[in-house]
Amino acid sequence: MDIVNEIDNSYLKQPEPFQSCLLALKDIILSQDTDITSVLKYGMPFFCYKGKMLCYLWIHKKQQQPYIGFMEGRYLDYPELVVENRSRIKILLFEPDQDLPVEKIENILKGALDLYKSGKIALKK
Repeated sequence: MDIVNEIDNSYLKQPEPFQSCLLALKDIILSQDTDITSVLKYGMPFFCYKGKMLCYLWIHKKQQQPYIGFMEGRYLDYPELVVENRSRIKILLFEPDQDLPVEKIENILKGALDLYKSGKIALKK
């Protein structure tokens, strides 16, 4: 199975309404910048900006909610982001059967991308 099919399958194996929610989140993330690519890491869909891990999508085990995990979340100051017991990553949880807060997602993604674009987080040479 090629890597594209593996990435697609990571979405397609999710039950509804998680599948639709994750697919919509994928489209929102990829539409933010042409340098964002989708990869599969640790069995999860990850998104990289110029080769650096930006964020990933997953389902919160306890809350049973899809979320975006921001790799450099410790640098992001948005009240909607949840830290939990992670030192680096902050997450943004979603209700899978409700409309996504697209503007909020895009704002936080812009903040995350700015960390890389500004040089605060070094990109691979």
